Amino acid sequence: MSRLTEEARGVYVIAATPFQDDGTLDLESADRMVDTYLETGATGLTVLGMMGEAPKLTMEESRRFVQRVLMRVDGRVPVVVGASSPGFAQMKELSDMVMGEGASGVMIAPPGALKTDDQIVTYYTQAAEFIGDAPFVLQDFPLVTGVQMSVSVIARIVRDLPTCVCLKHEDWPGLEKISALRAPQALDRRISILCGNGGLFLPEEMARGADGAMTGFGFPEMMRDVVREMEAGNPERARDIFDAYLPMARYEQQPGLGLAVRKYVLAKRGIIASPALRKPGAPLTAAARAEVDRMLDRQEKRLKELN
Repeated sequence: MSRLTEEARGVYVIAATPFQDDGTLDLESADRMVDTYLETGATGLTVLGMMGEAPKLTMEESRRFVQRVLMRVDGRVPVVVGASSPGFAQMKELSDMVMGEGASGVMIAPPGALKTDDQIVTYYTQAAEFIGDAPFVLQDFPLVTGVQMSVSVIARIVRDLPTCVCLKHEDWPGLEKISALRAPQALDRRISILCGNGGLFLPEEMARGADGAMTGFGFPEMMRDVVREMEAGNPERARDIFDAYLPMARYEQQPGLGLAVRKYVLAKRGIIASPALRKPGAPLTAAARAEVDRMLDRQEKRLKELN
């Protein structure tokens, strides 16, 4: 498996972790999910992210799941593994494990206790020391972590830590940050910027200089097509495609509900066998399922009209 580099671009799908109805890992669904993402045109996969229910897995389950994904991918695309942990010992153990299995890099989110710029830089400096030469993705997601990373802090991390090769940009609002990071001399070197938030701002993020998406959505083909059309210089076509999926993307972005929606859609599409979340985590109510079903019907009509 090739290592993650500053050249990462396209769509790195944040993969869900499939469970059976009783909460046990569903590795057969994981195979089907990986196949679907690759057939859809994903240029990479990210597993054990925040929407992958990573904190609900034991270390052994994490190993089994990552091994299964890597086996199924078989080197066709890079695989990034979330390695965020409360302590560096756990982070190092997980990072060493997945890199030894053939992962391309790891993703690290900051703990919420970091309040100052110096604390953030020190944390990532120490994290980089613990994980050694493993390339890492800097996850900037203040809506969840509570940690605000300024452009100057990101610049310091990029300058001092050569193993930082990608920014997972999920600040909101964050378009001006992308422009600032892409301004001449903002960074000592160009790194990849892949964006999250379910692709909800993907056309605008691409126009500001992002290299693609690193996020999940029940229809990763939307992100594939938007990135492809933006890179081809067809922004209006990209926005037409995006608009067809927008109601579903918006609905899936509800805090606390989004993963249940995504898994329900993946199950309806036959990609995973069950929409189950591991507890704590509740399924959609009948009313919510009916809302999703109506949106899916309308989405199908829009896509037929578009094509």
